Amino acid sequence: MGAGERRRPGRRAAVRRARPGAARRPAQRGDADVGEARPARDPHVHLGLDEGPRIRRGRAEPDHGALERARRPARDAPDGGRPDGRRRAMNRPDAANRPGAAGGVDGRGSVLRVVELAEGVAGQVCGRLFAGLGHAVTKCEPPGGDPLRTREPVGADGLSYTFAALNADKRSVQLDPSTPDGRDRLAELLAAADILITDAGPRGSAEADLSPARLRAAHPRLVVVTITPYGATDPRSDMYGDSLLAECYGGLAAMVGEPDRRPLSLGGEQVAHAAAFVAFYGAMLALRRPGGDVVDVALCDVAAYIDWKSDIVYTETGQIPVRTGTSIGRWRTVEAADGWVGFIFQPEQWDSVITLVGDPALEDPRLRGDKERFELVDSWWPAVERWAAQRTKREIYHAAQRLGLPFGYGADLADLAADPQYRARSFISDGGGTLAPVVGLPWRFGEPPSLDDAEPDAPRPAPRTVDGPAGGRDRAPLAGLVVLDLGTITAGAATGRLLADYGATVIKIETMERPDAFRVWPVPGAGDAEVMEESPLFESNNAGKLGITLDLKTEAGRAEIRRLVARSDALIENFTVGVTRRLGIDFPTLIEVNPRLIYLSLSSQGQSGPESGTRSYGSSLDLLSGLASVTGYAGERPMWSSADINYPDQIVSLFGAGLIAYCAALDLRGTYLDVSQRELVSWTLADRIIEHLAAGTVPGPSGNRRPGSTPHDVYRCDGDDQWIAVACRTDAERAALAALIGAGRMAGEPARWWEENHREVDAAISAWTRRRPKDECVRELTRAGVPSAPVQSARERAEDPHFRRRRVFLDEPRRQKGFPLRLFGYEPPQPRPAPGLGQHDAEIRGAALSGGHVPGAGDVPAPRPAEFPSPRPGGSK
Repeated sequence: MGAGERRRPGRRAAVRRARPGAARRPAQRGDADVGEARPARDPHVHLGLDEGPRIRRGRAEPDHGALERARRPARDAPDGGRPDGRRRAMNRPDAANRPGAAGGVDGRGSVLRVVELAEGVAGQVCGRLFAGLGHAVTKCEPPGGDPLRTREPVGADGLSYTFAALNADKRSVQLDPSTPDGRDRLAELLAAADILITDAGPRGSAEADLSPARLRAAHPRLVVVTITPYGATDPRSDMYGDSLLAECYGGLAAMVGEPDRRPLSLGGEQVAHAAAFVAFYGAMLALRRPGGDVVDVALCDVAAYIDWKSDIVYTETGQIPVRTGTSIGRWRTVEAADGWVGFIFQPEQWDSVITLVGDPALEDPRLRGDKERFELVDSWWPAVERWAAQRTKREIYHAAQRLGLPFGYGADLADLAADPQYRARSFISDGGGTLAPVVGLPWRFGEPPSLDDAEPDAPRPAPRTVDGPAGGRDRAPLAGLVVLDLGTITAGAATGRLLADYGATVIKIETMERPDAFRVWPVPGAGDAEVMEESPLFESNNAGKLGITLDLKTEAGRAEIRRLVARSDALIENFTVGVTRRLGIDFPTLIEVNPRLIYLSLSSQGQSGPESGTRSYGSSLDLLSGLASVTGYAGERPMWSSADINYPDQIVSLFGAGLIAYCAALDLRGTYLDVSQRELVSWTLADRIIEHLAAGTVPGPSGNRRPGSTPHDVYRCDGDDQWIAVACRTDAERAALAALIGAGRMAGEPARWWEENHREVDAAISAWTRRRPKDECVRELTRAGVPSAPVQSARERAEDPHFRRRRVFLDEPRRQKGFPLRLFGYEPPQPRPAPGLGQHDAEIRGAALSGGHVPGAGDVPAPRPAEFPSPRPGGSK
């Protein structure tokens, strides 16, 4: 299943079938009878030729005809790169990044000109993605430079490791957009730019004459990407926001940490990186819109989108999900002789666990059932602890993997630097490594910019060329793109869902014998009641797709998928490494069928290297990537995001969708994209890895504290499990906080004093917050100008109009995740329901064989322009 979610046993469910008499999935341990289901939904599907959206009964239909459109002449893709296979030939990175360079990153398309006017981490990470891919990124810094340049920790040259990581390969200019000279220089840059990345709130944008509407009027071709705390038009976005505040307001923090202790932010700036991936994807969508568009990304929306399963659990069961930590539950961390190991297994793997541990305590017949094992955990877990304490974490990890158990060990940054897998793939090497989040596209890993090192007199680039859809502005950005989706669970399937949301024709491919396991995945906490339709978790990851079944173990099935590949643009898979080769659907095979295919592999550790074949889940990757080593309570054990979040799976889907849209927009065809989920998560810690390689430091968990901001933590409010986050960066914010909580003597103290005396500071803040309900704390802190956010539960998020208004979750026909971004000029329609198993077999198979089409329905609402009502200041409740 790849890096997916934990399976929960004891639930009966039926798999909906396309037609009577279809073969059933073989029974598995914990399954009950699999009954016949109701008739397939939406049996009529249009698969015409090149007809685009059709209007029936006043609604636009998806572009199913894209499957049968005429193919353009194929171009050969030279061999090269790793792993073995083909990828597009690229220009030299130094030439590609030079301002004014023509010819583009692949010798055909244009080098994109990106202007970055961003103070926060998310905007700078987004710019880093473009720079790493060889595009010309000009970073606009205030006079004297970005304050991040000198934020500790710093290297021997006095430059911040974080600044170096986020701004490598960019060029820099100093300008102040509030002055006439600054506005003139910025206008010159924007006149030659394709994309602007900005994180200014509505007031700041208006004061600098940089509102999205003003920018689009002055530069009609410009794609404007805004990344703000609450959205481009929300007044709350004028205040500072970071990952901690976003994870609290978005509800993610409520799910991380131990249940009886304070909520935790994930280590580093995780939601900022996730938002950057979303913004990158949005930029590609906007590039495919006639005349561009405005991309509106809110940090808190991204945090809520990552925690989408909590929305489903609350809506389906009425129970409010809570954090489970690492010391309770079915999956736990256990202390080895030199660190920590994730003890992770499926119910049917209990015999392998017995073999691994080799202690008679685990052979008790009462432990044969998963429910009984959980209830009797105190009788056998001490034996596991004794066994683990006598072995190293790597010894346990490798022994478990040999038995097929998806264990992960708690890798710190020193472990990563010496990791055989990372060195074999050159992710990290003695020379520092490439730290590339993807293999298959050229990636630059160079120096950060010095101030004013841009070339202001560089010639204006040729107009960009993108592989966008024909038609008017009401057409979906990815209309005409055909994607074969072999993804399962979350990482692969959610990537396909994101592409379907914005107009791609996504065909989900399953087998009758082994459909996507999410079809029968119980909702946590829903009990053992029989459910006669697909899991709502499956619905969220697969809405908007078509569905077919193929038996790829047969020659007939392989022939059918080859016919589909010949008419498709992209393919997504997240199988265990080696499966696609055995099935004859690997990249070298399919590129012979369609030399223009974009092939995305989302594997646990990448397609090459000594550990490429390992098994993992999101919790395994939390540990193996190093993220857990910097997440947790200060000085304590590593903390994962939990099996209910599986953070690695979520960000992989955001990044994967962006990569496919990027290759489609720039016509980078015949490309093999090898994404190691583990490496991608490690990439979000690039600044800490660079620091370790340069200075040898090995950071550990620091709670919610982060460099450059103090106080920076969550504080208990009046009520059960009620918390509020506070994050101050400036002396003015700290002075306002001190005055509000009645600790005026702290107001004049410098930031270093607040940091060194954080226990005294925390006690003073807690004394004030504990006496007040959370909503009162929010009002008072907001009125005082102190950056803060409530820690929201799934119930509070469901009741917050902000997330409904911005369609972060949807309610038709039942609760499902919505969209992590907004485009000003295009609003996705409500996606059609997820397909039943094999629902579109006849239509798609017939069209692929004959080139004909089947007229039909499958209506979805027509797209409509986005609406952005003005929320009330101080909150959306």
